[in-house]
This record gives sequence, C-alpha cells and structure tokens, in this order.
Amino acid sequence: MTVPISFEFFPARGPESQERLWKTARALATVNPEFFSVTFGAGGGTRDLTFDTTINLSEEADVRTVPHISCNALTAEEIAEMLNKYKSVGVSEIVALRGDNPSGLGASGEFKYANELVTFVKDRYGDDIKINVAAYPEVHPQAVSSRDDLQRFRHKVASGADAAITQYFYNADSYFYFVDRCAAVGIDIPIIPGIMPITNYTNLERFSKICGAEIPRWLARECEGLRDDKEALEDLGVEVVSKLCRRLISGGAPKLHFYSMNQAPVLLRICSNL
Repeated sequence: MTVPISFEFFPARGPESQERLWKTARALATVNPEFFSVTFGAGGGTRDLTFDTTINLSEEADVRTVPHISCNALTAEEIAEMLNKYKSVGVSEIVALRGDNPSGLGASGEFKYANELVTFVKDRYGDDIKINVAAYPEVHPQAVSSRDDLQRFRHKVASGADAAITQYFYNADSYFYFVDRCAAVGIDIPIIPGIMPITNYTNLERFSKICGAEIPRWLARECEGLRDDKEALEDLGVEVVSKLCRRLISGGAPKLHFYSMNQAPVLLRICSNL
C-alpha cells in the first residue's frame, strides 16, 4: 500500500455479532491500517456500545481505534464526560459529527451543528485530541447549494478540525474537484477519501439515497444486472473500487478510509490489488 489506510466499523450487538466483528478486525489488521474508527448510532443510541467497541477493537486487533462522537442528542456536559472517559483510556483522536436524528425525532442536543462540537472540543482539550470531520465531495444532501456547503465546511475546518474524511463516491473527479475548491478558499487540512466496497446493491442504493452519494449510471446498470448474483457483484465491486483507489492514490489522496460494513473479504481483495 502506498498510502496509509483505515477502516470504519459499527458496534455489534450480541455475542455472535461481536465475535464476527473481532474476527473481521483481526483479518483487516493484517494489512497494517493506521487506525480503526467506530460509528455512533443515531441520537447517541450506541454511546456506551461505541465506547466498549472502541476499547475491545483496540485490544482484539492491536490497532489504534478512533471513536465517532455526534452531538445532536447530547448536552455539553455529556460530551465532556464521554471525552474524559476516552482520554482516561488513552484515546486521543475522534471523528466529530452532527449525527443523524432517530427516525421521527428532531435534534435534542445542545449543539446544532458539527462546527459547534469541534469548537467545544478544541477549546476544552486543545491539541490533546485530534479532530476529524466529515466532508461531502458531491455536496451535503441538506445543503441549499454547493457554494453554501463549501462555506459551511470551511467554517467547520476553521473551528479546529485537523483532517476530514469524505462521504463515499465512485467518481474520482468529484473528489479532485472538491479538493481544488477547498484549496481555493484556504482549506489546507488533509481530505481523506471515504471508500465504500460494493457487496449488496440493494443496501448501497438505499444508503446512497439517504446520504446523497451518486452511483454513476453506468455502474448502477452494471450492478442492477448482478443484484442477485453475489459473487459476480463482488467481483465487479472489487474491480471498480480498486481502480478508483488507484486513481485517487496517483492523484495525490493523502490516505484512504474504507467503510468496512464489518466485513473483511472484499476489502482484503481490494487491498491486495493495491
């Protein structure tokens, strides 16, 4: 691998699911990732489980682990308590997000936007905690315009972000164009491409509609024809995503962050290709 890589996991519930997660983590640890990250459920629904998964992942796979923290359903006091708990066990990096609301509920937290969370963490902990934030090369689905989205990202970075991890995409040009636009307005933090493997097209369609990620028409048509052929779909996905990663690396992407979906085989094939 010619650039550092990392993998995202979501907390698993129940002994069997957790054992599968540890098995996946140990497998992905063999490609020497820079870190694992652990997601935070809508409305803080997996707060304790995210903490436990962060600690256990690090122990099971001997890889530095970075928790997500979202602010839309938490008070400042609850966030500080959580960060102090992480610091006490040696965690020094987070992914700071606004977060999704639980279905049918509005935001109930003290902070409305991720930049407010970034400011809070930076003011309270300074450089003791490194902060990653989210970025959207194909524009945040709730943004009123591309220009407004860029200015909001600029504000979030100026609040104290150290790096950004993007939403996934399948068009490398959208990433490079976004990076160029960021540079033009003075954003100089590393912008790390988020990479989503293709293993289940029905789920991918659903995720993409929710988060605003575009599936190019040619790729959508290819995947539609393989919807019920798991092996052929995975083969196509490995080829497409490997080519995407190669282009990103050759174009100067600083790192790659893979959304693992708690599965290792396809990602290990992609990493082998790279």
